[in-house]
Amino acid sequence: MDKFIFRNGDEMPALGLGTWKSAPGEVYEAVREALKIGYRHIDCAAFYGNEPEIGRAFVDAFDSGNVKREDLWVTSKLWNNAHLKEDVKPALGKTLKDLQLDYIDLYLIHWPVALKPGVQFPSSANDFLSIDDAPTAATWEAMEACVKDGLSKHIGVSNFSIKKIRKLLDNCEIKPEVNQIELHPFHQQPGMLEFCNKENIVLTAYSPLGSPDRPSQFKDPHEPSLFENPTIAEIANANGLAPAQVLIRWAIQRGTSVIPKSVNPLRLKQNFDSAAILLSDKDMKKIAALEAKRRLITGKFWDAPELGYSMSTLWDE
Repeated sequence: MDKFIFRNGDEMPALGLGTWKSAPGEVYEAVREALKIGYRHIDCAAFYGNEPEIGRAFVDAFDSGNVKREDLWVTSKLWNNAHLKEDVKPALGKTLKDLQLDYIDLYLIHWPVALKPGVQFPSSANDFLSIDDAPTAATWEAMEACVKDGLSKHIGVSNFSIKKIRKLLDNCEIKPEVNQIELHPFHQQPGMLEFCNKENIVLTAYSPLGSPDRPSQFKDPHEPSLFENPTIAEIANANGLAPAQVLIRWAIQRGTSVIPKSVNPLRLKQNFDSAAILLSDKDMKKIAALEAKRRLITGKFWDAPELGYSMSTLWDE
């Protein structure tokens, strides 16, 4: 299994299990099965609404001797309604309580967008805090305090542009060590990968399979399918692989970590086996040619220009 080694020597497996969209009643079994298969990297978030069930899976896995806590890498994320400096530590405290852990390995700012405390998802511009009311620098200072207090070993960001990361790097005590973003052959973001490699920031790919099961409000009915793409199908057939295995291995082989989601035992094993596959240089070049700069998670739900949030300011593109 490929791993990323952090500055303090901690190791994060390149392949992890994503838990976004894993429903209550399913995620417990998915995590338990994943740990039995050999997964040691589990990606969580408060917003996913399933951390208590994942916590029960952790406890049972520890108690059964399936895995030791020190051998597991757990990531979680700060939701947008807890960006005020005084709300960050309590939010992480709730995540730790839900996951039944004393610490997490990595805590990320989920989005560079702030909502008012108590607002889970915005219904109007009134639900947002302006950039001035909740500056990222203040949120990051509170994230740093979580490291100093031993609540998280590492901190990072998610859905941050190069511009936003540079601003953090210029005004931080603890550097962000991970940026988790949408990455797949239709949206490869090579500039971000080059930047993160230069800054010693691990890039993690979410929605690496195109997230076809995400909620309809987050989808374009005309968006292309990675699974049905002729190039991906050709490479899969030629190598005796499933399309998902090609997509996962492509992500790992280009130097990113990847967190595909599944609750199906067969696909969990199939996805895990992707870590041992090797694609040829020819296959990698064919996949590179699929770049379409096609973002599937557009972030349109954060559009509140009067408060400083728009598609242009979100992605800085």
